[in-house]
Amino acid sequence: MATKFSEITAADMRSAMVDSQLRTSDVIDPAVIGAMAAVPREAHVPAALVSVAYTDRAVALGHGRALNAPLVTGRMLVAAAVRPGMRVLLVGSATGYTAALLALIGAEVYAVEEQSELMATAQAAVANDNIHWVEGPLAAGAPDAAPFDRIIIEGAIETLPDALAAQLAEGGRLVTAQRDGAVTRLAQGIKAGGIVPLRAFADMDVAPLPGFAAPTGFSF
Repeated sequence: MATKFSEITAADMRSAMVDSQLRTSDVIDPAVIGAMAAVPREAHVPAALVSVAYTDRAVALGHGRALNAPLVTGRMLVAAAVRPGMRVLLVGSATGYTAALLALIGAEVYAVEEQSELMATAQAAVANDNIHWVEGPLAAGAPDAAPFDRIIIEGAIETLPDALAAQLAEGGRLVTAQRDGAVTRLAQGIKAGGIVPLRAFADMDVAPLPGFAAPTGFSF
């Protein structure tokens, strides 16, 4: 007989996730570990999939979207080096898991999502005055609230739109994943002279985001 998913089970799963998936793979930033050990990931996945919320793979959310595997989220947050009081643009916030993590770390978060159903799930799952929900095209970001200290793009892209790069403050950091054919790599860049050069730092399986396809003939 299957064990009923409960708060105790979820707490055990969070602890196992931290110990077996994060700490063993260079996710050791105390703020990131603390947030991921506290936020109920199961609240951000479809009800039928709560039992796999803490597995080391992405979870399908519908609308062609997915919640990244815990390690992907952890590595991106460590790379972003978010600190309390920073203003963070989160692109592709989906059901709000990473937004909740960032808010717990102490950031002021502008969470952009274009799927109204996913945003409704996010707003039901987390209530925090430090999260500003922005419904609209992912690639547009939140220009009215720019500039941002950090930009995190919650999925794999083929090209970085100029409109998003423009919303990052000079000296600010952007973290995303880049698709290069069949390979996807986490990448980061610090804005200097108005340019955000992206540098890959880890091969990871990350679901693509809509609206970031490269023009025909384009390559990094």
